[in-house]
Amino acid sequence: METEILKSTQIQEAAAFLAKGQLVAFPTETVYGLGADATRPDVVKDVYAAKGRPSDNPLIVHVSSPEMVWEYADNSYKPLAEKLMNAFWPGPLTIIMPIQPGKLSTAVTGGLTTAAFRMPNNQATLDLIKTFGKPIVGPSANTSGKPSPTLAKHVYHDLHGKIAAILDDGPTKLGVESTVIDLSVEIPTILRPGMITSDDLLKVIDNVNSDHHKVSAGEVPKAPGMKYKHYAPSAQVIIVDDVDDFKQAIAEYAAKDVSLGVMATDEILKEVPNNMKTFSLGKDVISASRDLFAGLRQLDSDHVQYILAQGFPDVGHGAAYSNRINKSAGNTHYKN
Repeated sequence: METEILKSTQIQEAAAFLAKGQLVAFPTETVYGLGADATRPDVVKDVYAAKGRPSDNPLIVHVSSPEMVWEYADNSYKPLAEKLMNAFWPGPLTIIMPIQPGKLSTAVTGGLTTAAFRMPNNQATLDLIKTFGKPIVGPSANTSGKPSPTLAKHVYHDLHGKIAAILDDGPTKLGVESTVIDLSVEIPTILRPGMITSDDLLKVIDNVNSDHHKVSAGEVPKAPGMKYKHYAPSAQVIIVDDVDDFKQAIAEYAAKDVSLGVMATDEILKEVPNNMKTFSLGKDVISASRDLFAGLRQLDSDHVQYILAQGFPDVGHGAAYSNRINKSAGNTHYKN
């Protein structure tokens, strides 16, 4: 199969592929997603196969309007969910709710009685879903476990020959996946942090549990990215939590005669030797989150064996960055 690169205006062509039961990668404000008809179990299974994704890892259902959600979700959750939808949709918030019996395949839900819904803030993709006329599933459009794609070329690198097309709308704006909130439990709970923080949510609803749940070996995760190793390049990532430790960390790994890359903010990169592979995370945690996956992919393409990556405090927007970098590193932190 030859994977076509479509312009963001080629909505009809992308929708035609979906209508044929083929897979199309699509842009969002977070990362590129891998789209397929959410109402066809046979096609949804092709998503798992293309990504090499475990079948008990549920998929997010992408919609073009809140009204589309209520064709599938339990309408008794409407009052609470619509508060969040009105405040944050379209945008980087995924909402988990129980579904109406038989409305979505277990291939979408991972065998659960809940499903995750999102309305992305990208006009090309909203137009695609409207033109197609049905919701589309949309896990990140990458090989399962690898850094998520923030450019069409990242998708092509991982999935060319496995999917029909990529709808190219340039670089994503946020760079980390959506916040996932579970409304099916007594206290709404953040299962995956993103750029919408618990403080943001508390301005809209009364109570939020932000103690991110850890999934046991035999438990089916309710949201993507909870159970399996994620976002990992081939190189070993080591998180440097204290910026004052970078000089010593670089010296230690340089002495081991291994190929080393450094991924940090511009202020830190000023002190890194000129002959070393580096990637700039900009000036703060917002830019670091946006560029994190691109940096992991770039340094992997440079064939480094180790990546020293800057850590940020696990608060506010730092929660999303910390979640992703810890999964990338397998929770490996530099200790001086």
